[in-house]
Amino acid sequence: MSNPTTGVSSKLLLSIGIGVGVTAVSGASYLYYKYWKEDAIPEQWQRVGTLEMLEFFPIKSCGGLKVPEGTELDCEVLGLRYESCRDRALMLVDKDDVMITARGYPKMVLISTKLVTPTKLEINAPGMDTLELDFKKLIDEAPGRDIHTAVFGAKVDAMLCGEKYDKWFSQFIIGEESGLKLVYHPYSKPLKPIDKDMANEPHFKKSDTGAFADATSYMLMNLSSIDDLNKRLPRPVKPIQFRGDFYLKMDNSEPYVEDAYDWIKVGSEAVFRKVAPCRRCILPNINPETGERDAENNPLKTLKTYRCVGDNPSPVLGIHLGLRQAGKIKRGDVIYVGVQK
Repeated sequence: MSNPTTGVSSKLLLSIGIGVGVTAVSGASYLYYKYWKEDAIPEQWQRVGTLEMLEFFPIKSCGGLKVPEGTELDCEVLGLRYESCRDRALMLVDKDDVMITARGYPKMVLISTKLVTPTKLEINAPGMDTLELDFKKLIDEAPGRDIHTAVFGAKVDAMLCGEKYDKWFSQFIIGEESGLKLVYHPYSKPLKPIDKDMANEPHFKKSDTGAFADATSYMLMNLSSIDDLNKRLPRPVKPIQFRGDFYLKMDNSEPYVEDAYDWIKVGSEAVFRKVAPCRRCILPNINPETGERDAENNPLKTLKTYRCVGDNPSPVLGIHLGLRQAGKIKRGDVIYVGVQK
C-alpha cells in the first residue's frame, strides 16, 4: 500500500525506519566505545618495573632541577610541579620573540636550578653570579604584558619576566647585555595547540600539550632501551640526554617494549595514557656536562639506523604521555601498565 501523499510504499517506509534505528544504535555503540569504554581507566594493572629516575626542567632546554631524594612531586595537567615550580614553565626567546633551545645554543644545558624555598628558584651557570627568581613575586614584579611566541609552530602567549633575567641569560648564552628574554607560563591550563605532526594521534588531547614542552607534559624513557642503544654506540650516552620525566627500570630488562604500552600508572595515584611516540632531534647529541655536541652526531645517527618508522626520518625513542588522573609520585615508585580484559 502506498502513502497517498508521497507515493512511498509502507514496506519501504518500514525498512527506512528500521535502517535509521539500526544506524542510531550503531552510532550510539560507537560513541559508547569511543568516549567511554575506550577512554576508561583500566581496573587491572600489571607491574613492569620502578621509577628509577625522575627529571624536572623548570627552564625549557636548560639543566634539570636538583630535587631532594624522597621528595614527592605533583602530576598536574600542566606537568610536574614541585612546590611553586613547574616543569618547563619558563622559556627563553630572542629579540623577535622566537623560542630558542639548546639545539641552537648548546650552552643552555649548563644552566642549573635549585629550589631553595617553596617559592624561590636559584639559577646558576659557569662564571655567572647566582640569579634568584621568586615565583610568588614574579607576577607582581614582571613588566605586566604578554608576548606572542610559539613552540615549534604551536602558538602560545607568554609573560615577560623582567630585564634583570633577560640580562643574565643574554650574558651567559650569547655574551651580550641584551638580546634574549625569559618568559613564563602563568596560566592554569595548557594553551598551546596540538603539534601538527601529532594531530592524527587518536588519544592526543589539547590538555596534553603542557606549558612550553615540545609536545606533551610528560615523557617516559625505558632505561633498558637506552642500555641497548649504548651497546651500539662508540661512546655511551647518559639517560638525561633524552630529557624525559620518567625513567623506567624494568623488572625484566626488555628494551623497546614501551612502544606497545597504552595505559601507565606511576605509584598508587597518577595515571597516564600513551598519546604518541617520541621522535628524536639533535638535542640528545649534546653532552649535559660539557655543553658540546657529539662530533659524530651520536646518538641520533645510530638511532636512525634502526629506530625510524615508515618514511619519517626522525627516529623514535621514548613515549609521550597524557595525564588522565592526577596524583603524587616519587623516585622508587612502582610503574604499572594497564591490563585489558
